[in-house]
Amino acid sequence: MRLLAYVLGIAVLGYAALCLAMLFGQRHLLYMPQVTRTPATQTDFELDRGDVVLRGWRIGPEDGRPLLYFGGNAERVEANRADFANWFPGHRVYLLAYRGYGASDGAPDAAHMKADALALYDTVAAAHPGADVDVLGRSVGSGVASHVAAQRPVARLALITPFDDLAEVAQGHYRWLPVRWLLREHYSPARDLAAFDGQLLILRADRDTVVPPARADRLAEALPTPPRVIAFPEAGHNDIQQFPAYPEALSGFFR
Repeated sequence: MRLLAYVLGIAVLGYAALCLAMLFGQRHLLYMPQVTRTPATQTDFELDRGDVVLRGWRIGPEDGRPLLYFGGNAERVEANRADFANWFPGHRVYLLAYRGYGASDGAPDAAHMKADALALYDTVAAAHPGADVDVLGRSVGSGVASHVAAQRPVARLALITPFDDLAEVAQGHYRWLPVRWLLREHYSPARDLAAFDGQLLILRADRDTVVPPARADRLAEALPTPPRVIAFPEAGHNDIQQFPAYPEALSGFFR
């Protein structure tokens, strides 16, 4: 009995340690800004948020229709410049690096990233008076993009490998942990888009092991108006952009 109690005690302590690691280390699991850093001199616009300065890139004609892009958790958003210039020739595309990403100051967290996205929208809308604003989000950026669409007028919204709720995605990866209780980084596109009435496109990767395609389906099912869903049967989370139908879907939607 004493040995059993000892073994159980070790197991409980080990489980508690894992829970604490998830609680305090989740941002390191979710965000990977270290692979995206770049000198500030290589960017071409800034957004001063008071506590930090965010930096990014603009492409396309200055009088083009504004399009905001929110990338994935380890994405160098500037790598999209050539493709986006070809795919969205009538748009002025804004690629702003999240806090801690690219040449932006600070460290990423959901609350600040969503607030920064709204500030970007407001700045861009003021620079393009009277123009409709389009939004594109990929992976974790679909959570940021959905928050913008919930809080600001967005004409067309496209989400690449999106999810309904980050807690559901995380719970699927860590079934043996009480993730829903431990998660402090909250993104819930299904809740955010409950009243969205603009045009919505979802690109689903059917071999996605990071954000399972079922999560994109749950998002589509939760919306009041069925979105257009384009499935990529052979695509995974990180290679969906390599399929010819990918640029065709996005350029056609935003054209």
